[in-house]
Amino acid sequence: MSLPIEDYALISDCRTGAMVGRDGSIDWLCFPRYDSASMFGALLGTHEQGRWLVAPTDAGAVATRRYLERTFVLETRWVTDTGELEVLDFMPVNDRRSEVARRVRCLRGSVEVREELRVRFGYGASMPWMRQLERNGGSDLVAVAGPDAVVRRGPRLTARGQRHEASYTLTAGQSVDLTLTWFEAHQVAPEPVDVEVALDSTVAWWRRWAATCTHEGAYYDEVMRSLLVLRALTHEATGGIVAAATTSLPEQPGGPRNWDYRYVWLRDASLSLMAFLGHSYTSEAHRWRDWLLRAIAGDPADVQIMYGLSGERFLPERELDSLPGYEGAAPVRVGNAAFRQFQGDVMGAVMVALSEARDAGIEEDAFSWPLQRALLTFVEDHWDAEDQGIWEVRGPKRVFTHSRVMTWAALDRAVRAVREHGLTGPVERWEALRDQVRAEIETHGFDLARNTYVQSYGSTAVDAALLQLPQVGYCAADDPRMLGTVAAIEADLMQDGLLLRYRFDDAEHIDDLPPGEHPFLACSFWLVEQYARSGRVADARALMDRLVGLANDVGLLSEEYDLTTHHHAGNTPQALSHLALVQAADWISRAEASREPY
Repeated sequence: MSLPIEDYALISDCRTGAMVGRDGSIDWLCFPRYDSASMFGALLGTHEQGRWLVAPTDAGAVATRRYLERTFVLETRWVTDTGELEVLDFMPVNDRRSEVARRVRCLRGSVEVREELRVRFGYGASMPWMRQLERNGGSDLVAVAGPDAVVRRGPRLTARGQRHEASYTLTAGQSVDLTLTWFEAHQVAPEPVDVEVALDSTVAWWRRWAATCTHEGAYYDEVMRSLLVLRALTHEATGGIVAAATTSLPEQPGGPRNWDYRYVWLRDASLSLMAFLGHSYTSEAHRWRDWLLRAIAGDPADVQIMYGLSGERFLPERELDSLPGYEGAAPVRVGNAAFRQFQGDVMGAVMVALSEARDAGIEEDAFSWPLQRALLTFVEDHWDAEDQGIWEVRGPKRVFTHSRVMTWAALDRAVRAVREHGLTGPVERWEALRDQVRAEIETHGFDLARNTYVQSYGSTAVDAALLQLPQVGYCAADDPRMLGTVAAIEADLMQDGLLLRYRFDDAEHIDDLPPGEHPFLACSFWLVEQYARSGRVADARALMDRLVGLANDVGLLSEEYDLTTHHHAGNTPQALSHLALVQAADWISRAEASREPY
């Protein structure tokens, strides 16, 4: 039986991450990057797909956990009949090693500890060759398969079938340090790390980073944790920001909506840049802009909606038979076929983010503005093309209103670049096309009978993505047409107070996949922002309080929330959910300070 998704906590070295269960088992770990193959895959199967358990042998032990303040060092405390045990799980940051460290310490009494290690490289497909070497009262257990190797250091483990395990008893004041270090199989195992030094430096690194945050006002703790999540999902070397730490956690129990989110979506990464800029993290914004310019360099016609962490373009989607899926939800997918899709909103997301960077004082260089002009040429040539939209629907292309609005936004930011920042470009032509796009949206993307913008031209359905119209400056939040759209969204997409992305059971069938999805958390945060912008501050507060209450015990949010089982659903932790939380909190703070609609 799998743990609920919300029972997992992330630890990260800003290159990859591990998912640690409330039961003390690391059930997901990919070395050396988020998008590498897993060596612990129990999250998407059973213990047989790999895990690393450290926990009391007492089946009745009660665990509580937290992150050490403003860090990604996870503290789990276990209370047993005989004593109390503390486990600190972390990944050393900034030492260029791929490593997990676990400090196990008895706080009072005595506690018997069980450790179990099952290494399965290649998404559970490769059983490694393992050998154990004695070292200074402990042991080095080395596992090798193909290009991958790890060394686990700590008390000696004993082979039991296809796992290694041990039990040892600690008394008050005693501690044991365990480490697991990845290296390339043709190399020599790295020297042991000093866990005390690594712990101190990792705590200090995270806290230095957190100290930069300038957020003042509502929901400080939630904003701080969300910004830390975004930093953890940002690759230290490349600057790419993955959408989530996991793949194939299902959006519906047992269903096929299981996707690989361990890649960089231009849309999500653009929003991350704005969140970092809004809280004084200019170095992260610089690094992301540099990543973006590298990734999209070349022919604008080749720009994709998503890339690998280093800007890789080929992300073929395949289904794995080595992992049975979270609670049997199949298929498990690696790669994402959406990289081939045309989504008309992406250019707008990129241009809006780069405009925010300009406004924040990040200067254009000899490369950045010419590249943006090339993107705009593509926009001019393809602005009227149908697309698959922000939700990457796996159905026929159509004209999504949100995508058209983002095309308008791309042109609008180009005009501003010339008019407000003195950059060069055919501004009159861009202004004329911007106005043409707006006229088309108002003619074909608005339903006069319902007084609402619609999901796509010719449709009567609405879409939660329409809540982004005020966010990009297309209209004011209190514009009568926007207020009518909000009313339609509340009527059609609200499910027990939370928002669906769109209706899956309408007659228009925009998605070829089976219906069935839970409320999408980012959409509800967008509604909070809309309420705050339009003067409904009390409503914004009420919905925000409910949403932050859906985070797990360490402040993480997944993609969706199951209102029936009250469990998280979809990949976790989800960058877009945390981004939308930050934006919503910022707008509540602004609205409460001014009491004027935006």
